[in-house]
Amino acid sequence: MAIGLDVPMPPEPENPEEYDYETCPFYGQLPVRGQTRSGTVVSTDMAKTVIVEQEYDVFVPKYDRYMKRRSRIPAHVPGVLDGLDVGDEVRIAETRPLSKTKSHVVVASGGDA
Repeated sequence: MAIGLDVPMPPEPENPEEYDYETCPFYGQLPVRGQTRSGTVVSTDMAKTVIVEQEYDVFVPKYDRYMKRRSRIPAHVPGVLDGLDVGDEVRIAETRPLSKTKSHVVVASGGDA
């Protein structure tokens, strides 16, 4: 609970001299704030980034039914949580902008999400 969320603390980085502390919410200086979301990893093609997809329902009054929608959110993966694969359930938290498209960071993965 070092980052203000109810997520388990990952193990310390193996190479402290080479670790990127600037973009790590657990052992570095990256503050998390705002919303937290859960979703499924759909892409791991970028370095230190995953695309998290969240599916939700929207009510359509004209047809009196629900329609499925999805949002795809790029999220930064800190070095201590490396090893995510497509299909993993993750929890992401909002943070300051890390790049043009990334404003979220992965805070829990697997069964912790």
